[in-house]
Amino acid sequence: MAKILICDDEPGLRTVLKRYANFDGHAVTEAADGGEAVDLCRENPFDIIIMDIMMPKVDGFSAVEEIRKFSDTPVIMLSARGEEYDKVLGFELGVDDYVVKPFSSKEIMLRVNAILRRSATKTDISSQTVHDVFEKEGLKADITARKVFIDGETVNMAPKEYDLLFFLIRNKNIAMPREKILTEIWGYDYFGDDRTLDTHMKLLRKSLGAYAHFIVTLRGLGYRFDG
Repeated sequence: MAKILICDDEPGLRTVLKRYANFDGHAVTEAADGGEAVDLCRENPFDIIIMDIMMPKVDGFSAVEEIRKFSDTPVIMLSARGEEYDKVLGFELGVDDYVVKPFSSKEIMLRVNAILRRSATKTDISSQTVHDVFEKEGLKADITARKVFIDGETVNMAPKEYDLLFFLIRNKNIAMPREKILTEIWGYDYFGDDRTLDTHMKLLRKSLGAYAHFIVTLRGLGYRFDG
């Protein structure tokens, strides 16, 4: 059973999502605005957060930005708009997934369960005793500690950037199809717009700076990490 925080100013939407989450065996806490969500996250540990963007008082972006100061709980962002700017901003803040309204509650729960499985897998990997570190030129990726260093300086990245980089490093010098990356990083039930992958890859390359060239785009196929 996972603990889910649903934050949306529409009571009807919260009720429907809660019904589906309860059906899947999850416990749900509700918040009507971003400020309330931040307070709840400070007081309680959640496994995942479903956060609307457009809300009174404190919007979703501001709430996630504040939550990220003390928690790395996965976040699914809800929006009535599908602009690229909104998605990029959300991903830069550390949002794990982005869903445009209208959507089906079943779709949301598929995404929730996929992220929960990925989180459990990362926990299992981090508990292993082998310390996994990759180094090439000025790039150092401490996979076990989930840390990345560029020329000796720590780089702070969004959760999905870490996931993408570490996955590519573990499969270095192998051509990885887009579908395989989406399946492994976003989960087996992922069926969203694969432009999400392109957006995250742009952000990852930006974070890697001078070492972005290690990630090679394979037109018509996917990506490869040259290591």
